[in-house]
Amino acid sequence: MGTMIIDGRKVTFTDEKNVLSVIRNAGIDIPTLCYHSELSTFGACRLCTVEDDRGRTFASCSEEPRDGMVIFTNTGKLRKYRKLIIELLLAAHCRDCLTCEKSGDCNLQTLAKRFGVMEVRFDNYKERRPLDFSSPSIVRDPNKCILCGNCVRVCEELQGVGALGFAHRGSDAMVMPAFDREIATTDCVNCGQCRIFCPTGAISIRHNRGEVWDALADPDTRVVAQVAPAVRVAVGDAFGLPKGRSVMGKIVNVLHRMGFDEVYDTTFSADLTIMEESAEFLDRVQNGGKLPLLTSCCPAWVKFVGDQFPEFEENVSTCRSPQGMLSAVVKEYFRDPANSGGKKTVMVSIMPCTAKKMEANRENSYTKGEKDTDFVLTTTELIDMIRTTGIDFAELEPESSDIPFGFGSGGGVIFGVTGGVTEAVIRRLAPDHTKETFQAIAECGVRQEGFIREFSVPYNGMEIKICVASGLANARTVMEQVKSGEKEYHLIEIMACRRGCVMGGGQPRLAGKRTKAARTAGIYRADSVSVIKKCDENPMITSLYEGFLKGREHELLHNHSFCAK
Repeated sequence: MGTMIIDGRKVTFTDEKNVLSVIRNAGIDIPTLCYHSELSTFGACRLCTVEDDRGRTFASCSEEPRDGMVIFTNTGKLRKYRKLIIELLLAAHCRDCLTCEKSGDCNLQTLAKRFGVMEVRFDNYKERRPLDFSSPSIVRDPNKCILCGNCVRVCEELQGVGALGFAHRGSDAMVMPAFDREIATTDCVNCGQCRIFCPTGAISIRHNRGEVWDALADPDTRVVAQVAPAVRVAVGDAFGLPKGRSVMGKIVNVLHRMGFDEVYDTTFSADLTIMEESAEFLDRVQNGGKLPLLTSCCPAWVKFVGDQFPEFEENVSTCRSPQGMLSAVVKEYFRDPANSGGKKTVMVSIMPCTAKKMEANRENSYTKGEKDTDFVLTTTELIDMIRTTGIDFAELEPESSDIPFGFGSGGGVIFGVTGGVTEAVIRRLAPDHTKETFQAIAECGVRQEGFIREFSVPYNGMEIKICVASGLANARTVMEQVKSGEKEYHLIEIMACRRGCVMGGGQPRLAGKRTKAARTAGIYRADSVSVIKKCDENPMITSLYEGFLKGREHELLHNHSFCAK
């Protein structure tokens, strides 16, 4: 423990890794563009520069705190310095802010207003470069890049992919894929974490709002929405509601008012996923199939396996993701003339994940030659569409999802967090449905802290060894250990985004520690109030298997071949 004087106030510190953290913990919002607590310190933007009692200035993000330091954060020299940095960044920046995808959500724009940058004295002589629209999930605009390096570091350090890097030097420096290739030609997994960490409009979501509005306006089209578990605990943030509160009922209401004919809950198909995946898992364990079984819910993870560990392709579950299952089932349901009403069906999934856009375009996301999921909207796109309508979302009364695909168990809800798929599988395998059993499952290690969780559970006289990991850099660590024989598991669950879908690449940006914790707590709270806890207790699931789905499970719920792109 130590003490420093910050702007005349005594402040204590303990294990903070830099002066910047001490200052922020003291309630002072030091501006940064290149710093993030989960990434390595880069020190590029210099906006966090502070002054000591000797007049020395230094970047607070790269300075270790020392006992007795005297720090000033808001001197005239510092204000002038920060304003000049912002002005210089804007001088080499595309300035179409009014039409920028991130207008209103841009850190550079916010800081320019905060520091009173009302004009830019310097001309922009940088060559205008073409936008990269090659990815189905993100758009790269190099003209808005400020060289903060966040995207490079998150792709390398948190995701272990390294699809982006720095090229050239000095004033010619740029961020790009190797050899300036299109991002879609790299090992990019479409997770969208680069977009989450990008402070400007250099990386944004490739949106499908226009196509969905067009479908909603067509009287001969039935537009069906499915809403993923993690979406419900993030939308409310944008409309002034408490962080992490589940607003599924309000989402259903607003989607109906926007013109969606049917609104279904992806927790229903999460139950389908567990029914099929648990059966596949037991079959592999009992009949000598490929182990460990690798979960297939996360499309970015599936692509990562195909790109980085192709020898494990047969280990990936053949189950479609919940998005894929529900879209295939809904499309087939409305192919029946008795249900179609003579209308074309357009399926729209609302997901926390940018990689779901890629998944919707995969060859194995088609049934009978027809695309199962027509459009994927991220949580951020849904928020934009709600704002377009002018509807007061916060004041909406909740509505229930539509039948027959609008009811899921608590096990389906927890798909939104890391370990949720595994916990739902363990619930399915449990011999009883008591409260004590579910509590024991929650405490078996599946909800423990950490981005790599290892534990085992007993089943029919054997110990099932399980690993749950989030963040693809952590997934690489796990898979390298399995590949070398250092570790041995029966089941491995991977979510590409650290902390799971609640922190997906399509969720609203700038989520702090409290927001992350609140979203996770919101998912578990939704599970705790669910009347049905297990997929096999869901009467809608039982009815589907006994009726419409009977004999067609493999056709509609499974991938017939491995496809990662």
